Amino acid sequence: MEDREIPGGTFDGVYNKLTSQDDLNADDHPLYSNHEKRQVSMSMVRSGSSLNHHKILTVSLAVLAVILLAVDIGLGVYYNRLTDGHRILMDISAEVVKLQATYNTAIQRRDEVKKQLAKEISEQRLTKWELEHQKKRSKDYEKQTDKLQMEIAALKSHMPMIKEGCRHCLPGWTFMNSVCYYFAFSDAISRRSWQEARQFCMKQAADLAVIDSREKHLAVSELINHYQDTSRPIAHSGFWIGLRDVDEEGIWKWQDGTRLTEGYWNDGEPNNQGNEDCAAAYPRGNPFKSWNDAPCNYELKWICEMPPKSAS
Repeated sequence: MEDREIPGGTFDGVYNKLTSQDDLNADDHPLYSNHEKRQVSMSMVRSGSSLNHHKILTVSLAVLAVILLAVDIGLGVYYNRLTDGHRILMDISAEVVKLQATYNTAIQRRDEVKKQLAKEISEQRLTKWELEHQKKRSKDYEKQTDKLQMEIAALKSHMPMIKEGCRHCLPGWTFMNSVCYYFAFSDAISRRSWQEARQFCMKQAADLAVIDSREKHLAVSELINHYQDTSRPIAHSGFWIGLRDVDEEGIWKWQDGTRLTEGYWNDGEPNNQGNEDCAAAYPRGNPFKSWNDAPCNYELKWICEMPPKSAS
């Protein structure tokens, strides 16, 4: 076999030579069995497999390194975040502590304000009660003032009669229409029944008043109206006069036996409710409706009369 020399083909020439040599060697050395050839082939395969395993292991280690690096980076990021979260948590905790302190201060302040408010309410209530008390006293003073003014006015109107009465009547008696009258105005004098009132008059050499003319009635009515105590019920403000119907019901007579010709009864009077046999004059706006009948044992003020000194 001739060698062909091909430019640039040195590798092929060598390869052919090696191949020819191997063929010759194989033919010349029959001692190399197929088994040995197989072992050589297996060794070559194993060498290739080992190389692949190294490559796979290298790639695996590289991937693992990348994974570990990613995990490390992730852990770092997580740690940073965790650190930031811890810092935020600490800040929140500090803020909560401040808020708690502020809340406690506000609660304490609220309790103090509540106590102050309760104190103010108590003082206001006390002031209100005191004001009501003062208003009541003021009203009482106003009533007393009105009463005094009425008494003063009555005394002023009464003064001429008293002055004139000093010449014709006993001390404390009033001279009107040529007659001396005694009015039991004083609160120091207790009220009495009709009979007891008449006994008082008779001890003064007088008797209960006989009001048998329009002039006498108007003068008496004006005087008792001036001295009226508006705080006292009208039922307790009457004055006994010398008139009753004891002998015959409905037949009214003066204590001297003279029969009543003209009366000044209130509407519906006399009505004889509860055996009312004695007459009394009451302070009323309309003097022509001032008389009422009443039980003779009822206790009232009274009016006495006597003739003046000059006529006695």
